[in-house]
Amino acid sequence: MGFFGVGTTPSSPRPDSAANDVRTAVTTATGPLVHPSAPIPVQGAPVGAAVRVPLGETGLRVFPLVLGGAEFGWHVDLTAAHAILDAYLERGGNALNTSDGYSAGRSEYIIGEWMARRGIRDSLVLGVRVGTNIDHPGLGSVNLIRSVEASLTRLQTDRIDVLYLDATTDTQASLEDSLATAEWLVEAGKVRALGAFGYSAAQLVEARILASAGYPRLTVLDVPYNVLRRSEFDDDLRLVAGAQGIAVTPSQALEHGYLAGIHRSRSQVAASVRGSQLAAAMNRRGTRTLRALDRIGAELSIPTSAVAIAWLLAQRTVVAPIVNAFAVQHVEELMQGVGVSLSRAQLAEIAKASQ
Repeated sequence: MGFFGVGTTPSSPRPDSAANDVRTAVTTATGPLVHPSAPIPVQGAPVGAAVRVPLGETGLRVFPLVLGGAEFGWHVDLTAAHAILDAYLERGGNALNTSDGYSAGRSEYIIGEWMARRGIRDSLVLGVRVGTNIDHPGLGSVNLIRSVEASLTRLQTDRIDVLYLDATTDTQASLEDSLATAEWLVEAGKVRALGAFGYSAAQLVEARILASAGYPRLTVLDVPYNVLRRSEFDDDLRLVAGAQGIAVTPSQALEHGYLAGIHRSRSQVAASVRGSQLAAAMNRRGTRTLRALDRIGAELSIPTSAVAIAWLLAQRTVVAPIVNAFAVQHVEELMQGVGVSLSRAQLAEIAKASQ
Protein backbone atom coordinates (compact mmCIF):
# COMPACT_ATOMS: atom_id res chain seq x y z
CA MET A 1 0.00 0.00 0.00
CA GLY A 2 1.05 3.56 -0.43
CA PHE A 3 0.04 7.12 -1.10
CA PHE A 4 0.88 8.90 -4.28
CA GLY A 5 0.64 12.48 -5.48
CA VAL A 6 0.81 14.27 -8.79
CA GLY A 7 4.18 15.44 -10.04
CA THR A 8 5.66 17.55 -12.78
CA THR A 9 9.04 18.21 -14.29
CA PRO A 10 10.83 21.16 -12.65
CA SER A 11 11.09 24.16 -14.91
CA SER A 12 14.55 25.29 -15.99
CA PRO A 13 16.17 27.98 -13.86
CA ARG A 14 15.44 31.55 -14.90
CA PRO A 15 18.24 34.00 -15.68
CA ASP A 16 19.23 36.31 -12.85
CA SER A 17 17.62 39.24 -14.67
CA ALA A 18 14.25 37.47 -14.72
CA ALA A 19 14.52 36.68 -11.03
CA ASN A 20 15.31 40.32 -10.30
CA ASP A 21 12.29 41.42 -12.34
CA VAL A 22 10.13 39.10 -10.26
CA ARG A 23 11.46 40.49 -6.97
CA THR A 24 10.93 44.06 -8.21
CA ALA A 25 7.37 43.32 -9.25
CA VAL A 26 6.62 41.67 -5.92
CA THR A 27 7.61 44.75 -3.98
CA THR A 28 4.84 46.68 -5.72
CA ALA A 29 2.26 43.89 -5.80
CA THR A 30 -0.93 44.30 -3.87
CA GLY A 31 -2.94 41.76 -1.93
CA PRO A 32 -2.63 40.27 1.53
CA LEU A 33 -0.62 37.21 2.40
CA VAL A 34 -2.74 34.10 2.75
CA HIS A 35 -3.54 33.51 6.37
CA PRO A 36 -6.51 31.12 6.57
CA SER A 37 -8.86 32.02 9.37
CA ALA A 38 -9.62 29.59 12.15
CA PRO A 39 -11.35 26.43 10.89
CA ILE A 40 -15.13 26.68 10.94
CA PRO A 41 -17.07 23.59 12.12
CA VAL A 42 -19.86 22.46 9.82
CA GLN A 43 -23.17 21.68 11.45
CA GLY A 44 -24.11 18.01 11.46
CA ALA A 45 -20.69 16.83 10.32
CA PRO A 46 -18.35 14.48 12.24
CA VAL A 47 -16.86 16.21 15.27
CA GLY A 48 -13.26 17.30 14.74
CA ALA A 49 -13.27 16.56 11.02
CA ALA A 50 -15.58 19.04 9.28
CA VAL A 51 -13.69 22.30 9.08
CA ARG A 52 -13.57 24.90 6.35
CA VAL A 53 -10.88 27.45 5.49
CA PRO A 54 -11.05 30.17 2.82
CA LEU A 55 -9.48 29.24 -0.51
CA GLY A 56 -7.68 32.52 -1.06
CA GLU A 57 -9.70 35.09 -2.99
CA THR A 58 -12.03 32.57 -4.65
CA GLY A 59 -14.85 33.05 -2.16
CA LEU A 60 -14.86 29.28 -1.62
CA ARG A 61 -14.28 27.45 1.66
CA VAL A 62 -12.66 24.04 1.68
CA PHE A 63 -11.64 21.26 4.02
CA PRO A 64 -7.86 21.71 4.56
CA LEU A 65 -7.13 18.48 2.71
CA VAL A 66 -8.18 18.02 -0.93
CA LEU A 67 -8.85 14.49 -2.17
CA GLY A 68 -7.16 13.92 -5.52
CA GLY A 69 -8.36 11.53 -8.21
CA ALA A 70 -5.06 10.72 -9.91
CA GLU A 71 -5.35 7.01 -9.09
CA PHE A 72 -9.03 6.67 -10.04
CA GLY A 73 -9.42 4.63 -13.20
CA TRP A 74 -5.77 3.60 -13.05
CA HIS A 75 -4.88 1.72 -9.85
CA VAL A 76 -8.32 2.23 -8.29
CA ASP A 77 -11.51 1.01 -9.99
CA LEU A 78 -14.94 2.64 -9.78
CA THR A 79 -16.19 0.67 -6.77
CA ALA A 80 -13.06 1.26 -4.69
CA ALA A 81 -12.92 4.92 -5.73
CA HIS A 82 -16.51 5.49 -4.61
CA ALA A 83 -15.72 3.91 -1.23
CA ILE A 84 -12.75 6.28 -0.85
CA LEU A 85 -14.88 9.27 -1.83
CA ASP A 86 -17.57 8.20 0.65
CA ALA A 87 -15.01 7.90 3.45
CA TYR A 88 -13.65 11.36 2.69
CA LEU A 89 -17.12 12.90 2.63
CA GLU A 90 -18.21 11.17 5.84
CA ARG A 91 -15.19 12.60 7.66
CA GLY A 92 -16.02 16.15 6.66
CA GLY A 93 -14.15 16.52 3.37
CA ASN A 94 -15.65 18.70 0.65
CA ALA A 95 -12.87 19.42 -1.89
CA LEU A 96 -12.00 17.18 -4.85
CA ASN A 97 -9.28 17.54 -7.49
CA THR A 98 -8.89 15.74 -10.80
CA SER A 99 -7.58 16.28 -14.32
CA ASP A 100 -8.76 15.64 -17.85
CA GLY A 101 -5.47 13.81 -18.33
CA TYR A 102 -5.89 11.26 -15.52
CA SER A 103 -6.54 7.86 -17.11
CA ALA A 104 -7.63 9.64 -20.31
CA GLY A 105 -10.57 11.23 -18.48
CA ARG A 106 -11.76 8.16 -16.60
CA SER A 107 -10.98 9.78 -13.24
CA GLU A 108 -13.46 12.52 -14.09
CA TYR A 109 -16.03 9.96 -15.16
CA ILE A 110 -15.72 8.08 -11.85
CA ILE A 111 -16.07 11.26 -9.80
CA GLY A 112 -18.99 12.38 -11.95
CA GLU A 113 -20.80 9.09 -11.41
CA TRP A 114 -20.26 9.38 -7.66
CA MET A 115 -21.53 12.95 -7.44
CA ALA A 116 -24.60 12.08 -9.52
CA ARG A 117 -25.45 9.00 -7.44
CA ARG A 118 -25.03 10.86 -4.15
CA GLY A 119 -26.70 14.06 -5.39
CA ILE A 120 -24.14 16.23 -3.56
CA ARG A 121 -22.56 18.37 -6.28
CA ASP A 122 -23.62 21.63 -4.63
CA SER A 123 -21.88 20.76 -1.35
CA LEU A 124 -18.49 20.14 -3.01
CA VAL A 125 -15.64 22.31 -4.26
CA LEU A 126 -14.43 20.73 -7.50
CA GLY A 127 -11.00 21.48 -8.96
CA VAL A 128 -10.05 20.30 -12.45
CA ARG A 129 -6.68 20.61 -14.19
CA VAL A 130 -6.81 20.83 -17.98
CA GLY A 131 -4.24 20.87 -20.73
CA THR A 132 -2.97 17.29 -20.88
CA ASN A 133 -5.81 15.33 -22.48
CA ILE A 134 -4.57 13.70 -25.67
CA ASP A 135 -7.69 14.67 -27.64
CA HIS A 136 -7.31 18.43 -27.03
CA PRO A 137 -3.93 19.18 -25.46
CA GLY A 138 -2.58 22.54 -24.41
CA LEU A 139 -4.15 25.84 -23.47
CA GLY A 140 -4.92 27.30 -26.90
CA SER A 141 -8.36 28.89 -27.13
CA VAL A 142 -10.08 26.11 -29.08
CA ASN A 143 -8.60 23.22 -27.10
CA LEU A 144 -9.17 24.97 -23.77
CA ILE A 145 -12.88 25.33 -24.47
CA ARG A 146 -13.10 21.75 -25.75
CA SER A 147 -11.28 20.50 -22.67
CA VAL A 148 -13.66 22.23 -20.28
CA GLU A 149 -16.76 21.07 -22.17
CA ALA A 150 -15.50 17.48 -22.20
CA SER A 151 -14.68 17.61 -18.49
CA LEU A 152 -18.12 19.00 -17.66
CA THR A 153 -19.71 16.15 -19.58
CA ARG A 154 -17.66 13.45 -17.85
CA LEU A 155 -18.20 15.04 -14.44
CA GLN A 156 -21.95 15.40 -15.08
CA THR A 157 -21.94 18.98 -13.86
CA ASP A 158 -22.53 22.44 -15.28
CA ARG A 159 -19.52 24.14 -13.66
CA ILE A 160 -15.97 23.71 -12.42
CA ASP A 161 -15.22 25.54 -9.18
CA VAL A 162 -11.45 25.90 -9.74
CA LEU A 163 -10.05 25.42 -13.23
CA TYR A 164 -6.29 24.81 -13.06
CA LEU A 165 -4.48 25.77 -16.26
CA ASP A 166 -1.60 23.33 -16.84
CA ALA A 167 1.26 25.20 -18.49
CA THR A 168 3.69 22.27 -18.50
CA THR A 169 2.62 20.83 -21.84
CA ASP A 170 2.02 23.94 -23.94
CA THR A 171 4.77 26.41 -24.76
CA GLN A 172 2.90 27.90 -27.74
CA ALA A 173 -0.29 29.35 -26.22
CA SER A 174 0.22 32.82 -24.79
CA LEU A 175 -0.88 33.55 -21.24
CA GLU A 176 -3.01 36.44 -22.48
CA ASP A 177 -4.89 34.21 -24.94
CA SER A 178 -5.47 31.55 -22.28
CA LEU A 179 -6.80 34.12 -19.81
CA ALA A 180 -9.01 35.68 -22.49
CA THR A 181 -10.57 32.29 -23.15
CA ALA A 182 -10.87 31.61 -19.45
CA GLU A 183 -12.66 34.95 -19.09
CA TRP A 184 -15.36 33.73 -21.47
CA LEU A 185 -15.67 30.47 -19.51
CA VAL A 186 -16.10 32.41 -16.26
CA GLU A 187 -18.66 34.77 -17.77
CA ALA A 188 -20.56 31.78 -19.18
CA GLY A 189 -20.79 30.29 -15.69
CA LYS A 190 -18.79 27.22 -16.61
CA VAL A 191 -15.87 28.14 -14.31
CA ARG A 192 -15.90 29.96 -10.97
CA ALA A 193 -12.20 30.58 -10.29
CA LEU A 194 -8.86 30.05 -12.01
CA GLY A 195 -5.83 28.17 -10.77
CA ALA A 196 -2.35 27.61 -12.15
CA PHE A 197 -0.09 24.57 -12.49
CA GLY A 198 3.43 24.65 -13.86
CA TYR A 199 3.63 28.45 -13.93
CA SER A 200 6.82 30.29 -12.99
CA ALA A 201 6.93 33.24 -10.62
CA ALA A 202 7.46 35.55 -13.59
CA GLN A 203 4.34 34.17 -15.28
CA LEU A 204 2.28 34.76 -12.13
CA VAL A 205 3.48 38.36 -12.10
CA GLU A 206 2.54 38.69 -15.78
CA ALA A 207 -0.89 37.20 -15.03
CA ARG A 208 -1.49 39.76 -12.28
CA ILE A 209 -0.53 42.58 -14.64
CA LEU A 210 -3.05 41.23 -17.16
CA ALA A 211 -5.63 41.00 -14.38
CA SER A 212 -5.19 44.72 -13.77
CA ALA A 213 -6.25 45.18 -17.40
CA GLY A 214 -9.46 43.26 -16.81
CA TYR A 215 -8.54 39.61 -17.32
CA PRO A 216 -9.55 37.10 -14.62
CA ARG A 217 -7.09 36.50 -11.79
CA LEU A 218 -5.18 33.33 -11.08
CA THR A 219 -6.17 32.84 -7.44
CA VAL A 220 -5.01 29.28 -6.71
CA LEU A 221 -1.67 27.55 -7.30
CA ASP A 222 -0.90 23.85 -7.51
CA VAL A 223 2.81 23.09 -7.21
CA PRO A 224 4.59 19.84 -6.25
CA TYR A 225 5.75 20.47 -2.69
CA ASN A 226 6.57 18.49 0.45
CA VAL A 227 9.20 18.32 3.18
CA LEU A 228 11.65 16.60 0.80
CA ARG A 229 10.71 18.54 -2.32
CA ARG A 230 10.94 22.26 -1.73
CA SER A 231 13.01 23.77 -4.55
CA GLU A 232 10.10 24.14 -6.99
CA PHE A 233 8.13 26.33 -4.59
CA ASP A 234 10.53 28.01 -2.21
CA ASP A 235 12.11 31.34 -3.12
CA ASP A 236 10.48 33.39 -5.92
CA LEU A 237 7.33 31.31 -6.46
CA ARG A 238 6.47 31.30 -2.76
CA LEU A 239 7.24 35.02 -2.57
CA VAL A 240 4.91 35.90 -5.45
CA ALA A 241 2.13 33.59 -4.25
CA GLY A 242 2.25 35.19 -0.82
CA ALA A 243 2.34 38.75 -2.13
CA GLN A 244 -0.58 38.14 -4.47
CA GLY A 245 -2.72 36.33 -1.91
CA ILE A 246 -2.73 33.16 -4.01
CA ALA A 247 -3.99 30.07 -2.21
CA VAL A 248 -1.53 27.18 -2.55
CA THR A 249 -2.91 23.64 -2.89
CA PRO A 250 0.30 21.61 -3.22
CA SER A 251 0.34 18.22 -4.89
CA GLN A 252 2.91 15.48 -4.25
CA ALA A 253 2.28 15.93 -0.54
CA LEU A 254 3.82 12.53 0.22
CA GLU A 255 6.56 12.41 -2.44
CA HIS A 256 5.05 9.58 -4.50
CA GLY A 257 4.10 7.79 -1.27
CA TYR A 258 7.53 7.69 0.35
CA LEU A 259 6.53 9.97 3.24
CA ALA A 260 3.77 7.55 4.21
CA GLY A 261 6.55 5.37 5.60
CA ILE A 262 5.30 2.16 3.99
CA HIS A 263 8.24 1.65 1.63
CA ARG A 264 11.64 2.17 3.27
CA SER A 265 14.08 0.16 1.17
CA ARG A 266 14.64 -0.42 -2.52
CA SER A 267 13.94 -4.11 -2.07
CA GLN A 268 10.32 -3.25 -1.23
CA VAL A 269 9.54 -1.45 -4.47
CA ALA A 270 8.79 -2.92 -7.85
CA ALA A 271 10.77 -2.25 -11.01
CA SER A 272 8.37 0.32 -12.43
CA VAL A 273 8.06 4.08 -12.93
CA ARG A 274 6.42 4.40 -9.53
CA GLY A 275 9.06 2.17 -7.98
CA SER A 276 11.78 4.40 -9.43
CA GLN A 277 10.07 7.48 -8.01
CA LEU A 278 9.97 5.90 -4.56
CA ALA A 279 13.55 4.69 -4.79
CA ALA A 280 14.74 8.21 -5.62
CA ALA A 281 13.77 9.33 -2.12
CA MET A 282 15.47 6.39 -0.43
CA ASN A 283 18.71 8.05 0.57
CA ARG A 284 20.24 9.35 3.79
CA ARG A 285 18.20 12.52 3.71
CA GLY A 286 14.97 10.63 3.12
CA THR A 287 15.76 8.16 5.87
CA ARG A 288 16.53 10.94 8.37
CA THR A 289 13.32 12.72 7.49
CA LEU A 290 11.19 9.60 7.87
CA ARG A 291 12.71 8.91 11.28
CA ALA A 292 11.85 12.44 12.42
CA LEU A 293 8.28 12.05 11.15
CA ASP A 294 8.04 8.65 12.84
CA ARG A 295 9.15 10.01 16.17
CA ILE A 296 6.79 12.99 16.07
CA GLY A 297 3.95 10.74 14.90
CA ALA A 298 4.52 8.46 17.88
CA GLU A 299 4.58 11.47 20.19
CA LEU A 300 1.28 12.76 18.79
CA SER A 301 -0.28 9.31 18.27
CA ILE A 302 -0.84 9.88 14.55
CA PRO A 303 0.52 8.09 11.45
CA THR A 304 3.74 9.21 9.79
CA SER A 305 1.77 10.34 6.72
CA ALA A 306 -0.39 12.59 8.91
CA VAL A 307 2.73 14.33 10.24
CA ALA A 308 3.79 15.05 6.64
CA ILE A 309 0.38 16.65 6.04
CA ALA A 310 0.61 18.64 9.28
CA TRP A 311 4.02 19.96 8.18
CA LEU A 312 2.55 21.22 4.91
CA LEU A 313 -0.36 22.91 6.69
CA ALA A 314 2.15 24.70 8.92
CA GLN A 315 3.74 26.34 5.86
CA ARG A 316 2.80 29.89 4.98
CA THR A 317 0.42 30.27 2.00
CA VAL A 318 -0.47 26.55 2.00
CA VAL A 319 -4.25 26.19 2.36
CA ALA A 320 -5.00 22.58 1.49
CA PRO A 321 -2.63 19.88 0.18
CA ILE A 322 -3.91 17.61 -2.59
CA VAL A 323 -3.54 13.92 -1.69
CA ASN A 324 -4.41 10.72 -3.51
CA ALA A 325 -5.48 7.50 -1.80
CA PHE A 326 -5.67 3.84 -2.72
CA ALA A 327 -7.98 2.72 0.10
CA VAL A 328 -10.36 3.94 2.78
CA GLN A 329 -7.64 3.32 5.38
CA HIS A 330 -5.43 5.90 3.67
CA VAL A 331 -8.17 8.52 3.93
CA GLU A 332 -8.54 7.84 7.64
CA GLU A 333 -4.81 8.18 8.23
CA LEU A 334 -4.24 11.28 6.13
CA MET A 335 -7.13 13.24 7.58
CA GLN A 336 -5.62 12.89 11.04
CA GLY A 337 -3.02 15.45 10.01
CA VAL A 338 -5.58 18.23 9.61
CA GLY A 339 -6.25 18.94 13.28
CA VAL A 340 -2.60 18.79 14.34
CA SER A 341 -0.51 21.85 15.16
CA LEU A 342 3.19 21.03 15.16
CA SER A 343 5.26 22.83 17.78
CA ARG A 344 8.27 24.97 16.89
CA ALA A 345 10.53 22.29 18.29
CA GLN A 346 8.90 19.64 16.10
CA LEU A 347 9.12 21.82 13.00
CA ALA A 348 12.77 22.52 13.78
CA GLU A 349 13.46 18.79 14.15
CA ILE A 350 11.89 18.08 10.77
CA ALA A 351 13.79 20.96 9.17
CA LYS A 352 17.11 19.69 10.52
CA ALA A 353 16.42 16.12 9.42
CA SER A 354 15.42 17.15 5.89
CA GLN A 355 18.49 19.32 5.21
